[in-house]
Amino acid sequence: MNLIAAVDNNWAIGNKGKLLVSIPSDMKFFRQTTTGKVVVLGRKTLETFPGGQPLKNRTNIILTGNPDFKVKDAIVVHSLDELLEELKAYPSEDIYIIGGESIYRQLLPYCDKAHITRIDMNYEADAHFPDLDEDPEWVMTADSEEQTYFDVPFTFCLYEKK
Repeated sequence: MNLIAAVDNNWAIGNKGKLLVSIPSDMKFFRQTTTGKVVVLGRKTLETFPGGQPLKNRTNIILTGNPDFKVKDAIVVHSLDELLEELKAYPSEDIYIIGGESIYRQLLPYCDKAHITRIDMNYEADAHFPDLDEDPEWVMTADSEEQTYFDVPFTFCLYEKK
């Protein structure tokens, strides 16, 4: 399974239910990488999407503790065990964990690749991705040239579990 996220220098991913910054080439990478695949996300992340609707052209699986939660065009599961059982129906390499913080933390042990856009900035944040640089199980295996969007420098990185 894969993780995909954009993080700042402190591995922050969001603040008050919003992304830290919207970088068009990062959004394009996300779209190209996950279209036609399975995305796993939490209810709070879903609520940040336009109209609170699942992403188009993907199988959306929502993990929520709310037993009454339902959403059109998505699979809703209520526990990690139920999620892992549901994911058995899909090739592992086609599954992308897309957030938020609690979903990333719960599923990190089951993943072997992390597509991380490293944003060379420090933002005010209340949600963070696990720091893979501090995790001995993970190593950065590839990174792009640094790019800039206005005054925001960023790099596309691939981390893999050892």
